[in-house]
Amino acid sequence: MALTGPDLPKVPIPLKSIQHYLTIASKHDQRDSVVSYWCRLYALQTGLKFSTKTSEETNFFLKLMDWLEATKKELHDNEAITNDVAAQAHLENWALKLFLYADKNDRAANFSQKVVQSFYTAQMLYDVLTLFGELSVEAAQNQKYAQWKTAYIHDCLAKGETPIPGPFKETNNENDSDEVSNDNEEAKSNVSPASPKDNTSLDIPSVPPNPPTTRIQSFESEDDTYKTESGAKLSVEQISKAQKLLKWASSALDYDDVATSVMNLRKALHLLTTGQESM
Repeated sequence: MALTGPDLPKVPIPLKSIQHYLTIASKHDQRDSVVSYWCRLYALQTGLKFSTKTSEETNFFLKLMDWLEATKKELHDNEAITNDVAAQAHLENWALKLFLYADKNDRAANFSQKVVQSFYTAQMLYDVLTLFGELSVEAAQNQKYAQWKTAYIHDCLAKGETPIPGPFKETNNENDSDEVSNDNEEAKSNVSPASPKDNTSLDIPSVPPNPPTTRIQSFESEDDTYKTESGAKLSVEQISKAQKLLKWASSALDYDDVATSVMNLRKALHLLTTGQESM
């Protein structure tokens, strides 16, 4: 369902850091209402931490809260809006898709602005996912890698240099990455979050001084598949669905709802072993 974004005043200067998330939200209003809703909620919660409690900021927050409340009522039948477990699974899936797309193209030496945008948006969505708790080890690694790649590729393109595909070899980490880090504060990005028809410019957030040394798994395709023991192929979407079912099963136990927990566990097991969703 397409959304109409809030009619917000200009972001007050003390809250400038949340502009990144508001821009991502705006770019998803017509594409993914779940992403736009949670990005704005994250922006609100983050902005409140930096608030200097001026009337300008209060007015800004009130308008944003009004939109969030109205949107939650409008989308009351969307589980990824009303249920944290479903929302987390939805955002994790989208962040991973963006990361896989960018990683695949980067490793193939396809260094386009779209690749930078995809790394950038994935990185920011992992921030939003902290609304639901600490990131998994894999998600944290993906975020750190995407953050570094965003700045590195953009910096190379700005200098007219050809980026090195994929992760740097560890022997090259220190020398190559220091240059990227030193130039990053001066480099102004034309990066916009990966979604259609808008090129609003944003500053690239600061990045770690060194590329991640943790080995990042090589992904062959945005539509990677996995095989079950029976030989059935599972798509990224099916894996995400199974993860969501397992989270629902765990959540049901929090409320002593054993029947619902067992039902979701069976559905997840059926999906993972046959590649088919049960009714």
